[in-house]
Amino acid sequence: MRNFRMLAAFLAVGAGLISGCSGTPDSGTSGSTAPPSSSSNSSSPTPGSSSSGTAAPSADTETSVPAPAPATSRPSNGPGQGNAELAITVVPSPGAPDVNYTLVCSSGTPAEESSHPNAAAACAALKDDPAIVAPAAPGTSQPCTQQYGGPQTATVTGVVDGVAVDSKFARTNGCEISAWEAAKDVLGASGGAS
Repeated sequence: MRNFRMLAAFLAVGAGLISGCSGTPDSGTSGSTAPPSSSSNSSSPTPGSSSSGTAAPSADTETSVPAPAPATSRPSNGPGQGNAELAITVVPSPGAPDVNYTLVCSSGTPAEESSHPNAAAACAALKDDPAIVAPAAPGTSQPCTQQYGGPQTATVTGVVDGVAVDSKFARTNGCEISAWEAAKDVLGASGGAS
């Protein structure tokens, strides 16, 4: 019975609000838009609330503001902004010590904190094509020549033009060699790879 009274009170409030919006009073309330009082000792719920203390769902939750576009999993191809903060690790061969670089670019220009051996060329390459540090995995229909380019591996992590990057490079087949060659300015001249 209590739930029925609460529902009736809620409906009366809603009807009063609707009639108040139209500019004409509800005929059942003699010109008043106030909800009828309940005979129980509990107070009537107010619009947007319930007796349990939790907010009732709003009837209009739609917004006209578009949601922001999600960041893509890889930077876009073609010219970019030239902004990057990257940590680059090159392993010339298994068991050899890692060679580590830091590359920080702003509008295609290297920042002072960059420890990259040719930061100007690396930043210019990233501005020309930010996707070179996040090559797409070859599809099943893309043939990769079975050639060996060397034992070198590299890892590039950080952010390019606002997109997170976490890529691994190797030279164990034609597709990987091609990706390495495209990113060679960013990977640096270390590791014995051209």
